[in-house]
Amino acid sequence: MKLNTVKNTIAAVMTSVALVATASSFAAETNLTMDQLLKTVESGRYAEAKENKAREARFSKEKTNQARLLKEAKAELARLETLSQKREKQFAINEQKIIEVEKVYNERKGTLNELFGHLTSAAGDARSNFDVSLTSIQYPNRDIFLDGLVSKMSSSDELPTIGEIEQLWFELQREMVESGRVAKFTTAVALPNGDIVEEPVVRVGSFNVVTEKGEYLKFSDGKLEDLARQPSSTVRAAAAAAATSTSGLTAFGVDPTGPTGGSFLAALINSPSLEERWHQGGYVGYAITALGVVAFILAIWRMIVLLGVNARVNAQLKSSDAKQNNPLGRVIAIGKSNPNIDAETLELKLHEAVLKEIPPLENYQGALKIIAAVAPLMGLLGTVTGMILTFQAITIFGAGDPKAMAGGISSALITTVLGLIVAIPTVLLHTLVSSRSKRIVHILEEQTAGIIAEHTEAELRKG
Repeated sequence: MKLNTVKNTIAAVMTSVALVATASSFAAETNLTMDQLLKTVESGRYAEAKENKAREARFSKEKTNQARLLKEAKAELARLETLSQKREKQFAINEQKIIEVEKVYNERKGTLNELFGHLTSAAGDARSNFDVSLTSIQYPNRDIFLDGLVSKMSSSDELPTIGEIEQLWFELQREMVESGRVAKFTTAVALPNGDIVEEPVVRVGSFNVVTEKGEYLKFSDGKLEDLARQPSSTVRAAAAAAATSTSGLTAFGVDPTGPTGGSFLAALINSPSLEERWHQGGYVGYAITALGVVAFILAIWRMIVLLGVNARVNAQLKSSDAKQNNPLGRVIAIGKSNPNIDAETLELKLHEAVLKEIPPLENYQGALKIIAAVAPLMGLLGTVTGMILTFQAITIFGAGDPKAMAGGISSALITTVLGLIVAIPTVLLHTLVSSRSKRIVHILEEQTAGIIAEHTEAELRKG
């Protein structure tokens, strides 16, 4: 105890010394006298004591308030515990009542469980079918009734009424009847540019919907959309005739996959036209087409020329005078201008004249033959090039999409088709032109042989 007292005394003395040193320093800095400094310290001690008393009073008041709040919380806890016990008892009573009510419910429902199961299944199937059925355009509110019926029968505390069961039967019967009818009505149609218009449409069973113009419509998400690309004009004309007819039988292009989304019609529409297929051939296809046009023009021109020559040769055959406007006349003129030479010399002269007439008759036949041979080779070149590009795409993107791979291969084969389309007619045209020129050459050779025979016979008579 004495040691502690000594320690406390020393601490007090040191504190006093520190306070005196601090006060002296403060007085020196602020130019205060010791009396003024003492008054300042005394007033500070008074203010601090006053603040401590206020703080003690506040703490005492808060302690009383905290005690009151704790008492209120304990009382609320007791009340809630009492209420919880009451609720637990009521919950147990309600559970027992539910078990008894469900027992009575199941006893009264009896064998109707299987019937309600079938009704639930039929209503669900009908709702799924109506979502994709074209008849929903004409009768759009059936799904509301079916959703409510399915929801009611899925719950365990409510049963469908006789009226609702009859309504389900009626909707199923109406769907079957409407699937076999052709109906005309006005509804909203979405155009390719996004505009919505009201126009009359014709529904052919559950297969297709067309406008009075013959345009086929697509049923998607409960609304009709105008196809961005329509079938051929023949099919559209038949559809327009069927849409505007009032009686009798009318031809109509029906898509049998209409109830499943019209995949067959979509495939036909997405099939490229002849012009699009021609463009798929690319530059090689264009070159093959140009060769075909050249071959056709050459063949027609040569046929016209040879027909004219043939007509003049036929006229020469009926005339005794040698005319210079045809090959036969020029050959006959050589024979008549050399009546006194020997037969061998005349034969050589006539043979030379025939040889001079053959090249003009066979002009451009070699070009036709070359085109007929080159066109398939160019088509094969385009096919090989297209296949290389297709396999490069498969290497990069993989073969996960068979449609893309098949589309690339079909496009590559277009050039082969174009080559054959050019080659086959060119071969036929070359044959026609060649046969026509050979016929004229045959006439020249025949008439030359006749002239030589007559000249030889005349020499023998003179001898």
